[in-house]
Amino acid sequence: MPCRTPSQGNTPSNLDIIFQVNDHPIHQDHQDRTSKRKPDIVILPYACAFAGLPEENRDMGADDYKLISAATKPKKKLFWKDVLACVEFKRPTKKLSQCPLSYEVAPYKPTHPEYRRVEPPETDTPAIAAVDSAQTPATLPVPDAERPVRRSPRLAVSSQNPSNDSSKRKAAETLESASKRAKTDDDTEPDPEPKLDVTVQTGLYAAEMFAANVAVKHLVNLVVDEMVWVWHYDRQGTIQCSGINFIQDLPRFMVLLYAFQRFSLVHWGRNADFKHDEKNDSHKLMIDGVDLELHTSHKDRVAHYGLKGRATNVFPVTSAKLSKDNPEIAKDGMVAKVFWAEEQRASEPDILKKVYEIAEEQDAVKGHVPHLLWHHKFKDPTSKIREALGVSEPAKGSRVLYILVFCKLKPITELKGTEFFDAWRQCIMCHYALWQAGVYHRDVSPGNMMWYRNGTVLMGVLNDYDLSSLATALGPQGNERTGTIPFMALDLLSKKGQRGEVKHLYRHDLESFVWVLVWVSLRYKDGRLLSRKFRPFDEWATVDAETCGEKKSFFQTNFLQYEFFAVDQRMWELVMDCLQLLKADAYRRETIGYKIRRQAGVGRLIMAEEFELDDLKFLDLFTHTEAWVQLSNSVQ
Repeated sequence: MPCRTPSQGNTPSNLDIIFQVNDHPIHQDHQDRTSKRKPDIVILPYACAFAGLPEENRDMGADDYKLISAATKPKKKLFWKDVLACVEFKRPTKKLSQCPLSYEVAPYKPTHPEYRRVEPPETDTPAIAAVDSAQTPATLPVPDAERPVRRSPRLAVSSQNPSNDSSKRKAAETLESASKRAKTDDDTEPDPEPKLDVTVQTGLYAAEMFAANVAVKHLVNLVVDEMVWVWHYDRQGTIQCSGINFIQDLPRFMVLLYAFQRFSLVHWGRNADFKHDEKNDSHKLMIDGVDLELHTSHKDRVAHYGLKGRATNVFPVTSAKLSKDNPEIAKDGMVAKVFWAEEQRASEPDILKKVYEIAEEQDAVKGHVPHLLWHHKFKDPTSKIREALGVSEPAKGSRVLYILVFCKLKPITELKGTEFFDAWRQCIMCHYALWQAGVYHRDVSPGNMMWYRNGTVLMGVLNDYDLSSLATALGPQGNERTGTIPFMALDLLSKKGQRGEVKHLYRHDLESFVWVLVWVSLRYKDGRLLSRKFRPFDEWATVDAETCGEKKSFFQTNFLQYEFFAVDQRMWELVMDCLQLLKADAYRRETIGYKIRRQAGVGRLIMAEEFELDDLKFLDLFTHTEAWVQLSNSVQ
């Protein structure tokens, strides 16, 4: 039953939280889509709960309001930005126990079960992955079930239930599917979601709360059945606490409520560095003398919807200090990238430092990489709470918040015809030069290919290096699963590739450029995304990696059937030439592998390098095609 925590104790928070009955749709816009969620109860600051009260009831006494309206469905809409936490109820599977006549303070006794099982969806929907999902450092965020079991000796904590791997995986994928649906440009309503387990529902509520606020550090939700289960969410993953029996262990449950009562916004996970300017609907921060105003409601923002991983958000930004230091840049010519980087990887600023060194020597790179104006790394990595709880391997997958300010660029999807080809080709040449110099991008996608004009000269830019690696990096990074699913090489979408057993080679990234070409050429016209009925491949962005690989393989084999989607005949000819080369090279490698196997006999370990082309030779196959040469001549 909803309640308001009593105002007792020496340090109650001025939030004066209310447990507000809801079961009312809360809507939120995500790019061109709108989500609708109905949590059972939301925890709100009193001021925000009062805003949901009908006008005719606002003259009642404060105490009356708090007692009556908290248990009443709100008449006015609530907003996710105000929600501190959600409480979701699951009908108990057995009769609740009777209250004891008295309570004693005693050591905690684990509940049975100690951790709540996550049930799979009731429909047979496929596992789904996000096009721009949070890589950790993989194409698909590694589901909790695939991580080692983690337990705290000081506080019973679970990242997952080891006996429940498949259901946890389905839960994680379902959450990521919501992320994808929210981010895809579309002109239709999404298909109805399957009936989800209560813990998956609360995970979706967490995704909404993450999306509604900037740079949120963590969130907490409650699931209630026979027990109360506390779930902690951050960009490293989820932590499920063992249950509290709120009938037999009422004192401990009351301690939890008293703790919530004393939570400030920072304890609820809000980032105090980002201060909301209600007048301008923006967020301001001051760091080391640098003033930033993030225009977080601007139409050009790129927002993230999901639970874990990088959670990249890009906002237009203005700064008096940076404008003064860079007078050549227009006031509206900067963007801020806010994201959670994996601590164990080389940071994007460090990689860009190496990129800029290469640019001084390589014309193919100079002017074709993003211009970093300023950056800052925040404190308090996600491993901190895991260390406090005694979770094993707390640093594994730990993330820390970064903010980077760049010169503003335009997306390559705005270009058409020969201009698109020119920018696309420049990005390929920049990528090749960087790869040979020891910078491996490994996440080629339309969102990472940009452009600008230097006077009248079109300049293609290979963007986004937060998943890149350096040849000098210590430890195994070549086999890490990085990329964006619809644009990944077929080898990396296979079972072996998804397990990290396929080394990420140069040809895989070049193949990704081909899939970008396919995607843009058949889905865009005059720089605009076509409506659903006139564009193919939507399903590539809404299925898991292996299924996407199967669909792309079918397309590669039967691409001539898709000619009626082609908008520009010259670009379609380039698409055909590139796809045919990919097929031919795959057949060549398969043939050589077969011959080596026949000669060596069963049991010999065959190294991939035995039948790989030199990187430049592989690139030359594409640059010497008839369509490439003709298009190159037309832009010179």
